[in-house]
Amino acid sequence: MKVLANDGISKAGERVLKEAGIEILDNRVAQDHVINFINDNNVDVLLVRSATKVRQELIDACPGLKIIGRGGIGMDNIDVEYAKSKGIKVINTPTASSKSVAELVFGHFFSLARFLHESNRLMPLEGETHFNAMKKSFSNAYELSGKTLGVIGFGSIGQEVVKIGIALGMKVQVLTRSPKTEVLTLNFFNGQSLDFEITSTNDMDAFLKEADFISINTPKTNEYIIDTPQFEKMKDGVYIVNTARGGVINEVTLIDFIESGKVAGAALDVFENEPTPELPLLMNPALSLSPHVGGNTVDAQEKIGIELAEQIIKLQKETIR
Repeated sequence: MKVLANDGISKAGERVLKEAGIEILDNRVAQDHVINFINDNNVDVLLVRSATKVRQELIDACPGLKIIGRGGIGMDNIDVEYAKSKGIKVINTPTASSKSVAELVFGHFFSLARFLHESNRLMPLEGETHFNAMKKSFSNAYELSGKTLGVIGFGSIGQEVVKIGIALGMKVQVLTRSPKTEVLTLNFFNGQSLDFEITSTNDMDAFLKEADFISINTPKTNEYIIDTPQFEKMKDGVYIVNTARGGVINEVTLIDFIESGKVAGAALDVFENEPTPELPLLMNPALSLSPHVGGNTVDAQEKIGIELAEQIIKLQKETIR
């Protein structure tokens, strides 16, 4: 069996595949040449992340493909149902990067609440000449402890965000389409653990009214989850982080509500126009920005690679039987 990891795979995942006697091709093939490469090299498994698109055209043109794997959660760059209709197995790693994304959410929350995103820009430029002025301007900061954390979405990432919020002493509320209850376990360094039963709400108005910090952790949507009507119902001075997908929040409206003071600050790891975000977003000092790196940690990539490799090996064994 040959595997093309076109968007890369961790050394740990590569090692697991090789130990199982599976050949791994770590070429980075341009989108326009993927079909020819797969057919010319008799590739059985195509592994991608978000860069390579696996659409109907590719699936039809590569009859030898047996497995398509996505390193991560979202599958919007793969025509999943069409692939399955052609007898191709489609796999992903829905939980491997959850902790990494959740930690980035709070990296942005801390940055916003303490003005780190802005002070890191200004200190190299004005730290020597305007130190005291900046110290004063950045003094209107907030602790997260005791504040209300609102989490939109209760999948694996949303649950990890909730856990961190609980550990910080935040009040937690979760918004989902339909109310659901999950028992979340917090594991501590000394072997102790605590269970928390969290029940979500589908009352958007009440949710928005109470939240001091809002984290969006949903799959890709066809319309905005957060737009003018939702912004208007939020607390004044709310902080928002989007690590979900571009298009779940109206970025133009977001800037309007930042300028009005309704939104104290926001963070975007994902954008409607990737990889070329709009310039007004990039230049806005109230925004903390990152280039879609939620799951891009060494730890997450190792988990993703190993999990993909183990699924491929399992499917290979099932096929042999």
